[in-house]
Amino acid sequence: MSGMLTNEEISQYDRDGYLIKSRFFDEEESQILLQQTKEDGELEKNAIRRDDSKGGVSKLTVWNHPVDDVYGMFSRSERLVGCVEQLLKDEVYHYHSKVMLKEPFVGGAWEWHQDYGYWYKNGCLYPHMLSAMIAIDDATRDNGCLRVLKGSHSVGRINHGTAGDQLGADVRYVEAAVKRHELVYVELRAGDVFFIHCNTLHCSGQNKSPNARWSYIIAYNAASNDPLWSHHHAQYTPIVKVSGNAIKQRQWESNGLKSIERKFNKQEDRGDRTEDK
Repeated sequence: MSGMLTNEEISQYDRDGYLIKSRFFDEEESQILLQQTKEDGELEKNAIRRDDSKGGVSKLTVWNHPVDDVYGMFSRSERLVGCVEQLLKDEVYHYHSKVMLKEPFVGGAWEWHQDYGYWYKNGCLYPHMLSAMIAIDDATRDNGCLRVLKGSHSVGRINHGTAGDQLGADVRYVEAAVKRHELVYVELRAGDVFFIHCNTLHCSGQNKSPNARWSYIIAYNAASNDPLWSHHHAQYTPIVKVSGNAIKQRQWESNGLKSIERKFNKQEDRGDRTEDK
């Protein structure tokens, strides 16, 4: 398991339930991702719409298996996967990917939730899972950046129920956690990566700003935590890692493969409804 995290950073993740790696992807790589996502009509075409309780709308596009397109170059990057394997201390596989589209002025909020509140129901026995969120646009308080409760992964899995058009963590537990854990606004620059433990409580506000907040979120599962039964997300499938130069070399273009080759996941069940950031 090769990676670029220091022992101090791994300890920080274990303690806080998240880790921010600033400028993980450099300016050239960030611009490639920005350009490709903004020009990718398949994202809007295959987006799932989520309304919040105050009239805001968020959209997300989900797929299970990475291919040799620009998204696959990021999600299978040996740099990124190596860091995830350091944090989960195991071989990992791609559980699913999604691009979150939080548009200017209308981008909706997300209730407090844990990703494992849903992934557990998919047959994932252990919380040996995390998400790596790559900022496509800058994320600020004004455009509805993520908010987390520092160290809240230590609470353990909380039951989730309906909260408007979404599923959220039991409010009684959230209220107690808010009193005990520091609230952190996850403000990011494009190219930053935010690693978040699957039990860390998080939410986000509406985007009332003139600036979009798009993000590319890759969920990884430990190979030893293969789900107990088949469901709408991926079973264990070994990752074919790509070199650190694959993005700048635009290897997906040389392969002649297009984003249309992704098999989008539009299934709406209880395991899918509030994994979004």
